Amino acid sequence: LGRHLDDIWATYVGNRAGTRSSNALTWQQLASGTPSGRFGHSCILVGDALVLFGGINDRGLRLNDTWIGQIICEEPCRMRISWRLLEIGPLAPSPRGAHAACCIDDKFIVIHGGIGVHGSRLGDTWLLDLSDGLQSGSWRRMGDTGPLPSARSGHTLTWIGDRRMVLFGGRGSEYEVLSDVWLFDIGDHLLQWKEQKYDLSSILGELPSPRAGHSATFLFGGKILVYGGEDKERRRRDDFWILDIPALLQFESGNRKMAKRMWKKLRIDGQSPNCRSFHGACVDTSGYCVYLFGGMVDALLHPAESLGLRFDGQLYQVELVLHL
Repeated sequence: LGRHLDDIWATYVGNRAGTRSSNALTWQQLASGTPSGRFGHSCILVGDALVLFGGINDRGLRLNDTWIGQIICEEPCRMRISWRLLEIGPLAPSPRGAHAACCIDDKFIVIHGGIGVHGSRLGDTWLLDLSDGLQSGSWRRMGDTGPLPSARSGHTLTWIGDRRMVLFGGRGSEYEVLSDVWLFDIGDHLLQWKEQKYDLSSILGELPSPRAGHSATFLFGGKILVYGGEDKERRRRDDFWILDIPALLQFESGNRKMAKRMWKKLRIDGQSPNCRSFHGACVDTSGYCVYLFGGMVDALLHPAESLGLRFDGQLYQVELVLHL
């Protein structure tokens, strides 16, 4: 009890990934001299390597170490990971966990916010430059002028192409749960956050409720799939939402009519995953088949417990289907 894990597993879904028939999985525990056990860290694929940052260890200490995990394929379905601390120089983000992170063009990692020392929520943004081919890296703080997202944890940061990212949701400094949407642009001549505020009367249908611990996965066709998460009472959700990026960008450019096209709730056919938060999600190379794994799910509440909670170990395949 209370021990944070340091093991790494991979699954091979075969040559028919992205189809309804690909339901046979092979799990493999990867041999590696790994970083210490932790949770609330970020771990992002950059080329053929993983970049791990931060997290919270068994003693509740926040971490700010940066690791490179080189993926080594020894045969078609067997691999291992070799870890090393990344040389980053004297500057690094403060220790944290439950931050948001994304990768840009396999050259940069951007992180935002998280839970810092003594449980305080953070609102800073940092960029890790990996243009030296993962041999070394350098952190620098970014975007501290102009309107900024409030401090938060459990939010998502999703790369949408070029040098733009979308931030959504999270839990704020007063433990409120958020549903705001921000664009962040780190282009050569522009470095700014911009909140996408819209008049609720212009929205047709529902909007996603405020949430933290959700996933936000970029799909083929310029859409972000938002799934699950939890509300301010820590009630977990199992709903799927599409955030349409072309509509979002037109709205950001001044076309207010695009607000009604930004969000769409998806209908679920077949088996639905249980309500969950703080799970993992990724998309396959097709861009329309998403895999969801693990997370916190509700459990039966026993008389001696203050809350019912368990951790799920199932992997779900979610296929996005276009109805013409």
